[in-house]
Amino acid sequence: MKGVMRFGKEGKLSPKYVGPYQILKRIGKVAYELELPANLTAVHPVFHISLLKKCVGDPASVVPLETVAVKDSLSFEDVPVEILDRQVRRLRNKEVASVKVL
Repeated sequence: MKGVMRFGKEGKLSPKYVGPYQILKRIGKVAYELELPANLTAVHPVFHISLLKKCVGDPASVVPLETVAVKDSLSFEDVPVEILDRQVRRLRNKEVASVKVL
């Protein structure tokens, strides 16, 4: 997870690729409407091309929708599994701890 910064416990739909979902239609040159399941009705179904990724067919890379508990505020709580690495960096006159979690 090199280069990933987190602020707090809650984040937007952080599992980057939840799906795959069927494309219903193309809207303009750079947007697509997706067929989302009923439990994601609060999420707007139109997405920009830059937010979509071609499905490569690897079932291991797909996050099951049941494991993503979306709140009404369209955020979820991420539970850390294991601490992989910890280091303390010195910036000017204060120390900042960096923790890499799984």
